[in-house]
Amino acid sequence: MAALIAENFRFLSLFFKSKDVMIFNGLVALGTVGSEELFSVVAFNCPCSPARNYIYGLAAIGVPALALFLIGVIWNNHTWNLVAECHKRGVKNFSAAATFLLFGSIMGRAAVAPVTWSVISLLRGEAYICALSEFVRPSSLDKFPAEYGPEVLARFPCKDVPANLTKFRDEVTRRLRYESQLFGWLLIGIVAVLVFLTKCLKNCCSPLSYRQEAYWAQYRSNEDKLFRRTAEVHSRILAAKNVKQFFGFVALDKEEKELVQEFPVEGVQPSPQWNAITGVYIYRENKGFPLYSRLHKWAKGVEGNGPSPEGNEMLFLAS
Repeated sequence: MAALIAENFRFLSLFFKSKDVMIFNGLVALGTVGSEELFSVVAFNCPCSPARNYIYGLAAIGVPALALFLIGVIWNNHTWNLVAECHKRGVKNFSAAATFLLFGSIMGRAAVAPVTWSVISLLRGEAYICALSEFVRPSSLDKFPAEYGPEVLARFPCKDVPANLTKFRDEVTRRLRYESQLFGWLLIGIVAVLVFLTKCLKNCCSPLSYRQEAYWAQYRSNEDKLFRRTAEVHSRILAAKNVKQFFGFVALDKEEKELVQEFPVEGVQPSPQWNAITGVYIYRENKGFPLYSRLHKWAKGVEGNGPSPEGNEMLFLAS
């Protein structure tokens, strides 16, 4: 039981593993702020009609947040690694903690933009005021004329009200803006606490030293850059070779001719090799030596993805 608990706690080093993640999240948040400001200026237009206000106000906050969340899920490499893993190998090699925290990593990264959108929308208050103005109880307003009902209250966000209701409109707007901003600040506080707790758990439960974790992050970044660069060159040379075989010649510029001469490509990698280096990777050690990626593991000739009696494998999910 103690070993199982220790293994599961190792998965609690999930979010914000590197400065690159923090910078990325910051850029996403700033881009979302700018988008929300533009949306509020250009697109937001409260209908000021009973029943429509509520739907429109919630849609103005929720629909863009949902779209941003889905975009975040699509852009996350873990999403497609998980799809490839399930398609090729299933998730039998992952414990419940690993699977849960993998989904948590995807959801956490994808939530940056929608949470930012929701916070900015609440702090501005326009959508909240539009959605809830008609639900303000007239009895809560001192000396509010009895002849007016929700129809008039629904027009408060548009300032299209009789002159004798101006002070009531200002009071309702001030009250709803207060509630909206209060919810916005509470959301900020909740997110900040969650981020703080996650960082604490990450540093307490990581099986790696700070320097090795930094090295692993550098290795992943360099491997990805070199792999993409090499794949681009390899595919270009292979394409040139096949085009030449079809036409009898190939029109190459000077740089491409140098690439073809410097890097002869004889063939393509078989599908089993591509499958071996594709999918979710959890940090492992084999006989005390770290394996930093699926490509590293393939290059070392280590078979399988599950624990083996010969290898001491520490499970640690890469962000």
